[in-house]
Amino acid sequence: MIVPTSGLGAYRGRATMVDGGFDPLHHGHSAYFEAAAALGLPVLCNVSSDEYVALKHPPVLAQAERGVLIDAIRWIDYTHLSSVPTAEVLRLLAPRHYAKGADWRGRLPDEELAICAEGGIEVVYLDTVLASASAILERYAGRERAR
Repeated sequence: MIVPTSGLGAYRGRATMVDGGFDPLHHGHSAYFEAAAALGLPVLCNVSSDEYVALKHPPVLAQAERGVLIDAIRWIDYTHLSSVPTAEVLRLLAPRHYAKGADWRGRLPDEELAICAEGGIEVVYLDTVLASASAILERYAGRERAR
């Protein structure tokens, strides 16, 4: 179910939040979602905006398309198409767990860490980094250049 920003409060303290651009969506994301679901709470996936994704690369899929795909994944209970910074989503949702891939250890923004510390939100680093969207795109671009 896709939840608007104004509806996040209804799940306050009752979810695990995962977060990312998910562009392109790949098998590592599936492992990430499954591990987050194993924490025992409904999983809310915060899907980054096209503008955020564009800081890394031109979006392959628009945010709304990514949201529909993610919302169809069995380990995701709620999907939020973010139009606000992740820190704001953390404030509004106050999830019990904020799950990130282990590659984020030591790289989470200070503001997000502070919100989690103040709100008693457990940051959980999941060892599910099986692929990188950036690496997949680089591999594809390399094939295109070779043609």
